[in-house]
Amino acid sequence: MTSISYVQQQHITRLCVRCGLLLMQYGAESAVVVDLSKRLGFALGMSSVECSLNFNAITLTTICDERCITTTRDTINQSINVNLLVQIQQIVNKTEALTDNDNDKLKPELTERTTLAFDELDNKSVYPTWLVGIFVGASCAAFAYLNGGSWSITAVTFIAGMVAMFTRIYLAKHHFNPFITVIVTAFIASLIGATTYYFDIGNNADIAVASSVLLLVPSFPLINSFSDILKGYVNIGVGRAVFTYMLTLSACVGIVMALVLLRIQHWGF
Repeated sequence: MTSISYVQQQHITRLCVRCGLLLMQYGAESAVVVDLSKRLGFALGMSSVECSLNFNAITLTTICDERCITTTRDTINQSINVNLLVQIQQIVNKTEALTDNDNDKLKPELTERTTLAFDELDNKSVYPTWLVGIFVGASCAAFAYLNGGSWSITAVTFIAGMVAMFTRIYLAKHHFNPFITVIVTAFIASLIGATTYYFDIGNNADIAVASSVLLLVPSFPLINSFSDILKGYVNIGVGRAVFTYMLTLSACVGIVMALVLLRIQHWGF
C-alpha cells in the first residue's frame, strides 16, 4: 500500500475544508456540511476526518498514517444558492464513485481532478435581477390579493415588492451589512406600500404594507436553525436562530421608520 505524503494530506485537508466552507456559506444545514466534508476526505484516502462548526468558522482535522493535520477557516455569509449545493454534492458523489481502494497510486490524480471540479463550480448561474424583481413583486401582489386586497392595492404591492427586491440585490452586491440591507429594504417597501394610506388608495391599506415586506421573511435560515438544533448542532443552530431574529427585528425597524416618516399611527389589522 502506497502511503499518502504530508503534502498530499495537506492538499486533501484544504480540499475538504473548502467543501465545508462553501456549503456553510451558501446555506446548507450543518449535518450536510459535516457529512459531505467527511465523505470527501474518506474518498481521497484519509483514515479519519473530524469536522467542527461554529456560526462563523469551520475547523477540520484529517488523520492519515497516524499523522494529524488541522485547519480552521472563517465563513462569510452569502445568499442562498441551492444550485451550488447540488453541484458540490455531485462532486463528492463522483469522487466516491471513482475511488479505487485497491490502487492508491490513483489517489493523487483523483485529488487533482476533484480540485479542478471545485475550481469549475458555477456560482454565477443565477436569474437576471429584473426577472427576480418581477417575480418577487408578483408574489407579494398575489399575497395581497389573496388576503382581500383590491386591484389597486395589489398593483401598489407589486411595485413596492419589486422595487424593494431591486434595492436588496443592489445592496447585497455591494456587500452592505445584512442588517442594514434589510432595514433599508423594509423602509423602501413600507414607504411605497404606505402610500395607500397617504393617498387613500384601495379598500384596505394595511394589506399593502404587510404584503410589501413579504420578501424579507427569513424562512430558509429559520428552517436550517431548527434543523441544526434538532440534529444536535445546538451552537450553530442557536447562532443561526439569533441571526434570523435580528433580520426580523431589522425589518421591523425599517417598517416603523417608514410609518413614522409618513406620520401613520393606526397601522395594523
